[in-house]
Amino acid sequence: MVRHSDVLIVGSGIAALQFATKLRCDMNVIILTKSHIKNGNSYLAQGGVAAAMSTSDSAYKHFRDTLEAGRFHNNPDLVAMMTMEAPKLISDMLEDGCSFDKDSSGQVLLGMEGAHSEKRIVHGGGDATGKTIMEYFAHKLIDRKIEVIEDCTVYELMVNQNQCFGVKGKYRDSRVESFMADHVILATGGLGQIYSFTSNAETVMGDGIALAYKAGAEVTDMEFVQFHPTLLSVDGKGVGLVSEAVRGEGAKLVTSSGKEIMKGVHPLENLAPRHIVSQTIYEYLKTGDTVYLDISNIENFESKFPTISASCKQHDMDLNSGKIPVVPGCHFLMGGIKTDLEGKTSIERLYAIGEVACTGIHGANRLASNSLLEGLYFGKKLADYINTLSKETVTIASPHDFSMDTTPMQLKLPEREVLQEKMMENTGIVRTKKGLTDQFNWLESYQISHLLDRSLENLSIEEINRVFMTITAWLVTKSALERTESRGGHFREDYPFEDDHKWARQQIVHKRVGSYLQLSSF
Repeated sequence: MVRHSDVLIVGSGIAALQFATKLRCDMNVIILTKSHIKNGNSYLAQGGVAAAMSTSDSAYKHFRDTLEAGRFHNNPDLVAMMTMEAPKLISDMLEDGCSFDKDSSGQVLLGMEGAHSEKRIVHGGGDATGKTIMEYFAHKLIDRKIEVIEDCTVYELMVNQNQCFGVKGKYRDSRVESFMADHVILATGGLGQIYSFTSNAETVMGDGIALAYKAGAEVTDMEFVQFHPTLLSVDGKGVGLVSEAVRGEGAKLVTSSGKEIMKGVHPLENLAPRHIVSQTIYEYLKTGDTVYLDISNIENFESKFPTISASCKQHDMDLNSGKIPVVPGCHFLMGGIKTDLEGKTSIERLYAIGEVACTGIHGANRLASNSLLEGLYFGKKLADYINTLSKETVTIASPHDFSMDTTPMQLKLPEREVLQEKMMENTGIVRTKKGLTDQFNWLESYQISHLLDRSLENLSIEEINRVFMTITAWLVTKSALERTESRGGHFREDYPFEDDHKWARQQIVHKRVGSYLQLSSF
């Protein structure tokens, strides 16, 4: 069976839904999601949207904070455009009925998070901002009559002569369906599930990046993985996010003995950039210590952070103790599919927005609460671009003309848990040449070139997911091994400092023909 549409969106997070609802009404739009709309990072997002809304703040301050957190690996022109647009994006959503939190006078409440110089974090439902925004968009989808197809795993992009004409998807009952479109948009999110500790939804495993790379698109900055400092720790495992807004309200990171671990490490102490906080916590955990968030000085904690409080109670933690045990875990990918200022990839008719894309906004380390903002900004920006184009009709004799080799193959794939643990150990928060080399060789033993060349049509969904995880893990490890410096989310113990002489403004770009260094256009 083959379905046709003007626009096909793979993924259903905030970037996807902002894009879909901003398209012209005469566009026929289909959204494919591998699970359901409420099972993704956007819906789970506790943190808010960064925007310079107060009289003491400015787009320039937001711009400056973004570049500082990103260790100046960002695209400054694009960061300037996004930070200037941010207040209007929020104001438009407020006017349209999005229920962001307000004070008694009706003004939007603004919170503080790490590496921000002003209070500029817009929240909804306290610590349920993602849910607030996603429910706002869900109503708009119904009004626009946009078709959403759930439980469909996309396993292949159909590309011919560097043009993408559609995708192939598989349902849970093993049915296969082809979807043809004038424009194909990847909005599949990041890669958190390739690590054993992660704040990401169970569906987020780098599939969009692997799909694009298999099809020949360029990917870049894959070494820059942000590890959130504070996942709720149960028996040493991360079981859910504890928002940075908790530290913004005054919580401190302490050891079992009460030592404040961020004192003397960074001028901002507990509100230092995430990579610094994560690395500091990791050093204490390596010695066998336990690290806690001391929340004893936060008044009305449960009303301010209902989602976090509920998670603590679910795991039988006593909030009256004033301490929440935490561990760092994979949170966000700054790299991804290389795009231009509109979201176009190196393959014609194929676009990428949201966390799956690398636009240059985040640089080497994302500033807190810029991810939802990026999704809103690029969702609108890409829609504005496509709205200027005339409707086309894609005529293709058969989608099977663009299939890879579907001969049944004997697959050798790593077990999911083993891959996750090895990535955390060797390509995680602290990296070394030996660990990265061992990891790269281990991943190469699974015949990456074989996985890239073959169609995945005859595999189960679980096997397809493991193929995507393996390819994405390989890309991250390869990049981390090649970048011989520490910058942002990429920390090399054997190269612990930034090396501007060799690496400033240098991107590692991967394409099927090989990887190469490229002086960024930023």
